[in-house]
Amino acid sequence: MFKKYSLPFLALLFPYLAIAQGFSNQGDATENNDQYTAEQLISFSKKVEKSLAERGARVAIVSRVGRPESELPEGVKYTHVAFWVYSDITAQDGRKLKGYQVYNLYQREGQKNISDLISDFPLDFYAGVYSLKSGVIIPKPSLQEKLLQIIDSSDYRKLHNSNYSVVAKMDSERYQNCTGFTLNVLFSAIYGTSDRAQLTANKRTYFKPQAIKIGSVKRVLGSMFVQDFFPEEHGGEIKTATYSTIANFMKDYDLGKEIYEIEI
Repeated sequence: MFKKYSLPFLALLFPYLAIAQGFSNQGDATENNDQYTAEQLISFSKKVEKSLAERGARVAIVSRVGRPESELPEGVKYTHVAFWVYSDITAQDGRKLKGYQVYNLYQREGQKNISDLISDFPLDFYAGVYSLKSGVIIPKPSLQEKLLQIIDSSDYRKLHNSNYSVVAKMDSERYQNCTGFTLNVLFSAIYGTSDRAQLTANKRTYFKPQAIKIGSVKRVLGSMFVQDFFPEEHGGEIKTATYSTIANFMKDYDLGKEIYEIEI
């Protein structure tokens, strides 16, 4: 599926609207949030793609802001992460193009406690965002190759747990969120295994999750009223994987080629 080739920026300037088939279910993005025009979304999507292409990224971890920043827990900057993979893409008119395809874990529409693995495109990725900015992690080339192998294998779906919780523990056997799934794929690539027990042990040893401060009332009653909020599995302080903790892990173990933020 994935082929090695150079990354000329001009190859990315394909007509977005000929590829995007409408905005997909975005999981964390609020529906009908229209504070950005289609032109702004297209422009920023191209900016991020150009940024990745100029750095020779065949696979990157990219984040977005799918909720109002005033509503985010303290210390949380981004609400969703996904793998962007430089791929061969077929446009609606049948043309073969090269560009980035996005590999997401999205909550199911109308059933937020269930997730699906969905592939879409950069324009879809930014639909409904509240801020046109992203955190970007470009792994080292050797790790990129391993990630491509995982994403293109049957192990990719085996690493997915469809029971969704927005505050899932990073080593949970019960629930998973987009950052937890991203972490599973990342650790599978690093350690060359899809064995859940081994991945859990490695994450507990090497990964530091982020503590999330949530009001006591929401913590106790949240799962009664919110489909995707299950804090009870933590037993104490709520800790989960976030974009920032994944970026810190990549820095701590010298796994990143480049880690940066980009804004409109």
